[in-house]
Parts: sequence; structure tokens; C-alpha cells
Amino acid sequence: MNKKILFLIALFCMAPWLGAQTPIEKLEPLLLKMQGITAFTANVKLRVDIPFITMPEKEAQVRFAKGASMEVTSSDFALLPKRGLDLTFQELFEHPYLVVDRGEETVGGTPLSVVSVVPETDAAKFSIATLYWNPESRQIKRATISTKKDGTYDIAMRYANAAAPLPFEVIVSFEMERIRLPLTFMGKDASVDRKKMREQKIKKGKIVLLFEYLSVSH
Repeated sequence: MNKKILFLIALFCMAPWLGAQTPIEKLEPLLLKMQGITAFTANVKLRVDIPFITMPEKEAQVRFAKGASMEVTSSDFALLPKRGLDLTFQELFEHPYLVVDRGEETVGGTPLSVVSVVPETDAAKFSIATLYWNPESRQIKRATISTKKDGTYDIAMRYANAAAPLPFEVIVSFEMERIRLPLTFMGKDASVDRKKMREQKIKKGKIVLLFEYLSVSH
């Protein structure tokens, strides 16, 4: 068998590998969409679902500009979960990182691509983040972010339609033991049942954020 035939056989065997995407290439369509969102302003309604905290629904306004800190204004409320407000997930990509392909997972009948983002520097505030996103709409449906100081956050997102650049509902679930909840931050009309809080062995909380967008630049 001559060298030319051997070369063609080798090339044929390698073809699937030559055309395979790397994890970062697979994630690139999502990154391009998220990085394309340069600013948004939204009214936010917030509901707290924590067994030992009673607090009426709160309202605030959020302003985001790419590269700047999130601005949150409210008449009587200062506690808003940063993880739920970072709708572009810019914090995950501001330092060097690795992407690990976790394959696919079907959620609600829709196949989602699953990837983990792992920072390569200690400057990042998280240790690992796993994103579940729809390759067709390029929308993040779920995320699990393990932080270095505040425990793990599970985030679920709902969108008005497949073309929506940002979600209208964000549900953030978190570990109560790892975060601090000063009563003054929750407003004067909030109360904590401290007996119930002490009796609960596993303290988990959930916050529901509903967004009404006033403007979105992308």
C-alpha cells in the first residue's frame, strides 16, 4: 500500500476529530449573545420564600451597563440577591477560565447543552459554575454557581419567548447558613421567627424576581 493511500486512510479516520468543537467553541454562541447585551433598565418585583421570614413583596429598579457595577434603587429595601441580578453572567467570564463540556440534559422536553466554567485564577469569586442553556435560542435556563464565601446558588430562568434576550422571571435558591440577612436590609415591615429559624436543621431560602424591562440595548 503506497503512502498516498495510507495518508487518505489516516485522514478519513481523523475526520470526526478534526471537525469536533472544543468546549469553548461550543459555548461561543451563548457568549456572543450575552456579551452583546450592553445595558438594560428594569422594574423588579421580589418575593421571598423563606420559612422563618415574613416579608411582603418588594419593588426596586435595576440599571445595568456593561463593565459597570449594577445599580439598584428602592425606597425601603436593600437586600437583592446579586446572583439573580447578574442576568448576563458577566462575573463568570471576567477572569481567565476553562470550559468543561458536560454533554446534554433534557429539561421539560427541551434538550439543553450543559457546560461548567472553572476559573483559572484565585481572583474569581466562584469556584465552579454549571450552565444549562438552549443552543437554539441561546438562553440560559438554569445555573448552579458555587461561590467561595456564600455557598451554592441554584438559578432558574423563564423567558417570554425564544427571542427574548433576558428572562422575565428568575428564581434563586440558596443556602441560608452561608449568607447574612440583616433585618434592616429587608425593610421595616419584615420579621424573622427566630425560634422557627433555630428549629430548622437545613436552612434554605428562595427568592423570586419578576422583571419588567423599560429598556434593553443589545
